[in-house]
Amino acid sequence: MTGNGIKALGVCVLTVSDTRTQENDTSGDFLAAAAANSGHTLCERDIVKDDIYQIRAVTSAWIARTEIDVVLITGGTGFSGRDSTPEAMGPLFDKHIEGFGELFRQLSHAEIGSSTIQSRALGGFANNTVIFCMPGSTGACRTAWEGVLKEQLDGDHRPCNFVGVLQTQSDT
Repeated sequence: MTGNGIKALGVCVLTVSDTRTQENDTSGDFLAAAAANSGHTLCERDIVKDDIYQIRAVTSAWIARTEIDVVLITGGTGFSGRDSTPEAMGPLFDKHIEGFGELFRQLSHAEIGSSTIQSRALGGFANNTVIFCMPGSTGACRTAWEGVLKEQLDGDHRPCNFVGVLQTQSDT
């Protein structure tokens, strides 16, 4: 339990990379630890190549499971030829969270300046699961977690957070 008796969220972490492995995936390590340190349950973690269909396959399997509330995806959000996370995830979203990418880029601008314009960070809901896609650097994951996700995945954060939305959707 976290906060006002609100249940811990079930979280999955997916790293999208052609080069990362379990041994050097510092971004996935950071997100998994940050979620656990905030009282959430790490349900699963995986690494896939930057391929639209591999990204969709893993994510689709996770969002089909009722114990998974959140999917955190790191990597594949840039503009290189292989970066395909937005193209993989966009069609799965029932609703887009436009404010996530906007706020992430605003926070990131303070750290990396105009280079933040090359981030295609995005968020959305799919099958009553909230999904956040962020760049692959550990610094970017830290910015997203500390500046947005930690509060929005905390049932005590006011005036609103995604915990209440997730619980409302699961009750319907």
